[in-house]
This record gives sequence, C-alpha cells and structure tokens, in this order.
Amino acid sequence: MEKRLKKFNEKGFNKRCVIGRAAARLFQQKGFLKTSFQDISTAVKLSKGGIYHYFSNKDDLLYFILDNYVNLLLGGLEEELKKIPDNSSKIRFIMFRHLKLYKSKAPEAKALLIDSRNLPLKYFKTIAAKEKKYAQILTNILSECLDERIPKDELKAISYSLFGMCNSIIYWYNPQGSITLEELSEICYKIFLKGINYYKNNLEKISRGFPITYFRKNSNHKK
Repeated sequence: MEKRLKKFNEKGFNKRCVIGRAAARLFQQKGFLKTSFQDISTAVKLSKGGIYHYFSNKDDLLYFILDNYVNLLLGGLEEELKKIPDNSSKIRFIMFRHLKLYKSKAPEAKALLIDSRNLPLKYFKTIAAKEKKYAQILTNILSECLDERIPKDELKAISYSLFGMCNSIIYWYNPQGSITLEELSEICYKIFLKGINYYKNNLEKISRGFPITYFRKNSNHKK
C-alpha cells in the first residue's frame, strides 16, 4: 500500500483527501460495512472508476483515512512539547490539541475508534503502532510527573484514561453551546490533574488497596 501512495503527486494526494473525508462522513452515518463505493462515488460526484483510480478497495480507503489522522496526531507533537517547560503544561497542551483536532476531524477520529479493526491485520498493526507511539509520548510525561514510581501498566492505563475522557467528549459536545472548546479542555485538564496529584500523594495507600493486577485478573475482557 505504501508503494501505491507514492504514485500520486500533490494534486492526486489532495483528491484522495477529498474522497477520504467524504467516505469518513459516510462511515460515521452508515457504518463502514454498509457504505459502498457507489455511496462514496455519489457523495464526491466522481464515477466509481474514478474512485478506483485513487483507491483499490475499501480497505485501502479506510487505511488512508486512519493513517492520515494518526499522522496528524503525531505530526510535530514532540517538537512542540520541547518548547513547554513543565510537565503539567505539557499535559494541558496535549489535551487541548487532541480535542481541537478531534473536533475538526470528527468523522476520521470516530473511524479510528470504531472501524480500525475492519482493516486487514498488517494495516491494523501499522495504525496500532502509531497509536501506541502517540500514547507513549503522554506516558513518558506522566512518568516524569509521577517521579517514575508508577509501574508501566498503570502509567499506560492512566494515559488511555485521559484519551478516553477526551474522545468521549466529542459525542456530546455542542460547538454552538455556551462553553468553548478551550474552556472545556481546561475543565478536563483540572479534573485530570487533580486525580494525578491525588494518585501521586497517595501512592502507598492506592497500591495497598486495589493494584492494577487486581483489575486485570478480574476482567472479562478478551485479549
């Protein structure tokens, strides 16, 4: 698939983006499995043959949508974080940046959350590896913030809790409402930071209570 991507010049790439954007909206409305190339063709006013010129199949199209989105999540993030002096401000920055991108690319973001497992395994692994890298950036910041005393599994759980909080917001947030995205991001940040500070200050108590291994052993989730 990567070789296929290289065949297109900037104009071709932009056309793929237009098709991908329309397809992501359809996936959000109808679901990935129920969306046909004919639906996408109608949405972008391009023949099915024209769609096939840019994408060999729906897997190719879904991969393009998700890969573009996770590249936006990762793009320039580490460089931007280097300019921020303290870890708390870095966490705030990641939350606001995540929400802002999620708001502007909601169909693509939802496709990542809902449809990624429809990809063939090798493409899914590529996307999952980039998601893991994204989460690891936050995990590293949390490790410094918590004095590196927290086991890796727990740091990972905390990282995904933050992203889970941010991702759930987009389902109910009203951009036309009285609370701006900046204000909402600040609310989430304060709630999260308060939890982190409690966790840090009560580490011994927490570890004596319900360590994360307890939840792993008692989870019914299939690996």
